[in-house]
Amino acid sequence: MFNPFAESNEGVSTDADLAQRATNGDRTALERLVLRHQAWIYNIAVRMVFQPHDAEEVTQEVLVKVITQLSTFRGDSQFRTWLYRIVANHVLNMQRRSAESQTTTFADYGAAINSTPDQDLPDPNSVPVDVPLLVEEAKLSCTMGMLLCLDRRQRLIFTLGEILGASDTVGSEVLEMTADNFRQCLARARRDLSSFMNNQCGLVNKSNPCRCSKKTKGFIEAGHVDPQQLQFAGRHVERVKQVAGETVREIEDLVDRQHADIFRDHPFLHPTDQVGWLRRALESDALRGALRLN
Repeated sequence: MFNPFAESNEGVSTDADLAQRATNGDRTALERLVLRHQAWIYNIAVRMVFQPHDAEEVTQEVLVKVITQLSTFRGDSQFRTWLYRIVANHVLNMQRRSAESQTTTFADYGAAINSTPDQDLPDPNSVPVDVPLLVEEAKLSCTMGMLLCLDRRQRLIFTLGEILGASDTVGSEVLEMTADNFRQCLARARRDLSSFMNNQCGLVNKSNPCRCSKKTKGFIEAGHVDPQQLQFAGRHVERVKQVAGETVREIEDLVDRQHADIFRDHPFLHPTDQVGWLRRALESDALRGALRLN
């Protein structure tokens, strides 16, 4: 699968060529260009706002900006740098969504988890999906929610550098900062998450009492997991580590490696109806006016 954050230049010339053809009115080229990046933008967005439906809205907002500003791309930088700067600026400055507004600190998050009672797993006959899938949903929801305890810039840097595997060079270009600064910010985000998980999460530290299976029923009762509509589990065929490849940086600390592996094992999600939304959007007067579409 095409990976815009890979160190190699493979695909870069294709992006630039598609962008040029799209600005000249080639609708097929525009569709190809957007679909190459849409899922990657969505996977950034969902880690910024948590709720998949909010992430789809954010992705669409970003893509409208990309399409309407495409004629300003002059090739002074790589297309991925130009595009993901638009993504970064949007997610750092957008209006706060509901989940982001409800989460504050790691201390509050830990207290909320601890206040959820440990219970036996639900009766398999009482839920519409397999119980192991509910446990997976609880794990993914809980660990995805941990990202909201980071501030926006930390969250974005962790998503790019740790989860999607962008190098310090690529990440710093996108965020318009030095590679050293990107690396330092990533280290701080990693340290904050690692410290919390080592003291709280049984996935990282086996001595911690918190277990996904013990919290699943409580998460369902509290409304954090909806058996009728899973947000993360079952919506994917790939893991992040499969599409993003290996990370380029070494992690010496065992705890850091464990927590990083958990986030790399998250699903690589796809927004619903990608092609349908894009084609409907391209029929709008605003977008058709931005490009001389054939």
